[in-house]
Amino acid sequence: MKKLALFGALVVMVMASCSSMKIVDSNAAVNAGAAAVQALTISDAQVAQLCSQYMVETDGQNTILPADNSYTQRLNRIMARFHNISNLDLNYKVYQSNTVNAFASGDGSVRVYTGLMDAMNDDQVFAVIGHELGHLINKDVRDAYRAAYLTVAARYGIAAVNTTAGAISTGFLGDLAQELASNAYSRRQETQADETAFQFCIQNGVDPYAMYHALNVLISLSGQTSQQSRLQELLSTHPDTYKRAAHIKEMCEAAGYKMTATTPSTSSQVNTSGNSGSGTTGGKVKIGKKN
Repeated sequence: MKKLALFGALVVMVMASCSSMKIVDSNAAVNAGAAAVQALTISDAQVAQLCSQYMVETDGQNTILPADNSYTQRLNRIMARFHNISNLDLNYKVYQSNTVNAFASGDGSVRVYTGLMDAMNDDQVFAVIGHELGHLINKDVRDAYRAAYLTVAARYGIAAVNTTAGAISTGFLGDLAQELASNAYSRRQETQADETAFQFCIQNGVDPYAMYHALNVLISLSGQTSQQSRLQELLSTHPDTYKRAAHIKEMCEAAGYKMTATTPSTSSQVNTSGNSGSGTTGGKVKIGKKN
């Protein structure tokens, strides 16, 4: 309660300091301030509702590939082996974009960009999705939305934009998206999500080294000038890539798994035909074997 009181006082102080510069709509400001205070205690169900609104907006701004598209069919094959997470209605879609990225939203929406699918084999794509689902399981997504909601609501309170906690405007959602994009997960959160991906791989018969190889694909692509803009968003929100890769490799070795191939797939080795890196040759990754 002390934290709520302090934040409420902060909103009042900031708005008072702005009153000499512009006319403030007091009703709208109170509503926005209330929305900001609510963010401190927002429930999982409320986050899921907010995420659903956000995903409607985000899906509308991207090209979603249809069910009969080869990318969509490949993604469905990759995730067919994965059992649903309790209390989450996971749904998968592919965005047509050269961006090398994937993300999971708090309502169970998982979105994968064609750029990432071009750059990685099936096991690596599975591991990256497992990492993003790890952020869901570990409540990182909830906390990120809560923090972004708090910041944007406070901003709207300062600007006295006519909005309410119950009706999220398109403009508010746009600012929320920018805030989410600018905030990176902590090193601890990234490490825990990597570890979740590692466990997902083992539980679902996927190469235990898949996350390690996926991270090395990102490291490799980041050194190519033509790929840097495509990787900017993913690398900016997923720091310490070298250390993360080393940590996953150590986990694999500690669990007794031996890497049977060391060359990660690149975009020149992977296509949309659904070919997996598991159990194949030609530079693709085989399932790790225990010593």
